[in-house]
Amino acid sequence: MPILDTVAIQQILPHRYPMLMVDSIVELEPDRIVGIKNVTINEPFFVGHFPEFPVMPGVLIVEAMAQVAGVLVLKSLETRQKVVFLASIEQAKFRRPVVPGDQLRIEMKVSKRKSFVAKMHGTATVDGVVVAEAEVMCKLAEKAAPQAEAAPAQ
Repeated sequence: MPILDTVAIQQILPHRYPMLMVDSIVELEPDRIVGIKNVTINEPFFVGHFPEFPVMPGVLIVEAMAQVAGVLVLKSLETRQKVVFLASIEQAKFRRPVVPGDQLRIEMKVSKRKSFVAKMHGTATVDGVVVAEAEVMCKLAEKAAPQAEAAPAQ
């Protein structure tokens, strides 16, 4: 049973289809989080990556890791006035392809945290086998106020 489902995640992260890469959060601690991404053939990136051999792009696996990290950072603040941006990616390694039907289990652990920056180490596994790992740094920023629509020209 998830701690946070997709609806709850969308109340925390600004991402929406097709860029929301987290389906659920199954574990949540102050400095550790585990998220799930179910990879299906219906993902829009499989149309071109690759039609004959569908493989999830590594950059999207790292994006999923960053989004799971972002949930941890934003959930700990309990505010909707902040947004998290990916600030850096280090030590990214891809161990095996992720294909339709795989379920990514993404575990992120805080290694350093300051008031507006968090550095985390993460691993993505499929059936207990590591498929990717990386260190990501997330940076908090204020949400921009919605722009007022300009009055129509007379």
